[in-house]
Formats: sequence, C-alpha cells, structure tokens
Amino acid sequence: MTHKLVLASASPRRQELLRLLTDDFIICPADADETLPKNLPPEQQIETLALRKAEDVFAKMPGCIVIGADTMVFLDGKPLGKPVDAADAKRMLRLLSGRSHCVITGLAVLSPEGRQIQSRMTDVHFRELTDAEIERYIATGEPMDKAGAYGIQKYGAVFVDGIQGDYFNIVGLPVELLYRMLKDFSVTG
Repeated sequence: MTHKLVLASASPRRQELLRLLTDDFIICPADADETLPKNLPPEQQIETLALRKAEDVFAKMPGCIVIGADTMVFLDGKPLGKPVDAADAKRMLRLLSGRSHCVITGLAVLSPEGRQIQSRMTDVHFRELTDAEIERYIATGEPMDKAGAYGIQKYGAVFVDGIQGDYFNIVGLPVELLYRMLKDFSVTG
C-alpha cells in the first residue's frame, strides 16, 4: 500500500532538498511544542523536536508517511537557536568566529507501519570574522531565521572555512540519511 509523503515543515530549504529525492510530497507545517527538559544530550534534544513535529502532523494525517526535522547549532554543547533580534545575531556570530561548532539535524519518519528517529552531526569551522563583516551580514536579514544566526547555503558561506560531515545536514535536511530512512518505508528506490 502506498502512502502520501508529507513534509512537516514550511522551510523552503527543506522542501528544495526533499525534491532531490522526490517531487511527490505535500507540505503541512507542524505546530509543536519546542520546549525541552533540562540536561538532555544534544542529539536527544533534536530528535525529540523532530519527533514532536512529525507526531503533530501525523495526528492530523494518520494514513501518511510524515517527515519531521529540526536543526540546531551547538557550541560547547550549548544550543544556539534562531536569534531574537540583530543584537542576538551579532552575539552568536561573535561566539562562532574563529571556532568550530556542531550542527545536528534530527529526523523522524512516521507511517502507519512504524517509525524511525535518527540524527546526523556535522562539524563546522568559522574563520575569524570582523565586526564589519558581521554587521554587513546581519543587514542582509539572512541570520534572523537561522539556527546559530547563519545560513551556509547563501551569504553565510563566506564565514565557513571547513566542514567535516554532511553539507546538507547544515542546510537542514541530511539527504542521504533521509533517503535510507525512506527506503525502509519503500518510498525511495
């Protein structure tokens, strides 16, 4: 039996990356609680959020295969979410300057036949950033809806002098991992 594939995200980046695997999906953004208990390990935090998003949409569309995803930047084990304003974006970018951080994306795939929850981690290193570079970047508006206040796929790419791991994970959807997960549900070849 074939089930409709649903992406529980309004992110244009995730939609674009899912199209690398299939054009046959619908979008139904999740409305899930994103508060977490204290002291969860980073991978468990992200997997919990991805699962909540998938469960929210699966409850509305129980006959479908639902993909939930969440991406977070971690510096020294502490999460850097989306900045609340320009000053917060500046603070985050200064923290990341000249240092390595970790980007983790959690994926949850739910279907009538079962569920899978996994995460992928990628290490990212930023070169030293000047205040002027940070100000110019913030002026683009790009940092405001991104975890860690940057997007590697656009202007933020000039800050990254190295990655170890999956590039697509940093963008917000680890394509190879999702491919393998969907294959278990007979969605991909």
